[in-house]
Amino acid sequence: MSKRKLTNHLGIGIIILTFLITVVFLIVFILRIFYKGYSVLSWEFLFSSPKEAMTAGGIYPAIVGTFWLTALSIALALPMGIMTAIYLKCFGRPWWFVKTVRIAINTLAGIPSIIYGLFGMAVFVNLLKLDVSLISGALTLAILALPVIINASEEALRQVPNEFREASLALGATERQTILKVLVPTALPNILTGAILAIGRVAGETAPIMFTAATFYTRILPKSLSDEVMALPYHIYALMTEGTNSAKQVPIAYGSALVLMILALAISAIAIYIRFQIRKKRKW
Repeated sequence: MSKRKLTNHLGIGIIILTFLITVVFLIVFILRIFYKGYSVLSWEFLFSSPKEAMTAGGIYPAIVGTFWLTALSIALALPMGIMTAIYLKCFGRPWWFVKTVRIAINTLAGIPSIIYGLFGMAVFVNLLKLDVSLISGALTLAILALPVIINASEEALRQVPNEFREASLALGATERQTILKVLVPTALPNILTGAILAIGRVAGETAPIMFTAATFYTRILPKSLSDEVMALPYHIYALMTEGTNSAKQVPIAYGSALVLMILALAISAIAIYIRFQIRKKRKW
C-alpha cells in the first residue's frame, strides 16, 4: 500500500473514531439524564408549583418562564439578525466597515455567557431601570442569540445563486422586491437552521438570566414583562448548589433537566419540520 493511501485510510479512521466517540458520549449523556430524571416525571410534576422548600411539587412556573424567555428573545433577535445579514450581504459599504462588523459579530459569538449576564444587569437592570424582570432577561438572551442568527442568515443568503437576483432585477423588480420576494424566501430554510441553533442555546443558558430575570422561587406565573420568572436552567442550578435536602432535590433537578432537554428537542423538531416543508415547496 502506497504512503498516500495509508495516510488517506488513517485520516478516515481518525474521523470515524472521533464520530463514534462523540456518538457514545451523546448516548451516555442522554441515557443518564433519562435514567436519573424519568422517575419524578408525572402530570403533577409538570403542572404544579414547587413546595416544601423545593423538595416536592413540580416545575410548572419554571417551564412557563423558560418558554417566555425563549420565545421573546427569539422574537426580538430573529428579525434583527435577518435584517443585519441582509445589510451585510446586499448593502454593506465600504468593505472595511463590513469587515469590522463581521469581526465584532464573530467576537461576540465567542464571549462567555456570563459576560452577557453582567452586561444585561449593567444596562437593562441598572441603567434602564427595568429591574430583574422578564423583559431584561429576554433582551439579554436576544443579544446572546444575535451572532448565531446573523452568521447563519448571512451564510444562507450567500448560498442563494446570484442568477436568482440577476433574473429578478432583469424582470424589472426593485432591489427591495428582489430581497423580500426572492432572496429571503429562498434562503429561509437555512435561516431557520440558525434559529434552531439559537433556540437551543437560549433555552439552556443559566448565567445571562441569573442577574437579569430569574428568581430562586415563586409560585406566581408572569403576568407582565416586568415580573421576575423562574426558569428551568436556573432552577436546576439552584437545586444542585443551594439545596438543603439533596436526597429529594437532586432527582427533581434531573427531572427538570430531562424536561428542558425534551422541550429543546421538541422546539427544534417543530422548526426542522417547518424548514422541511418550506424546502419541499421551494426546490431549486
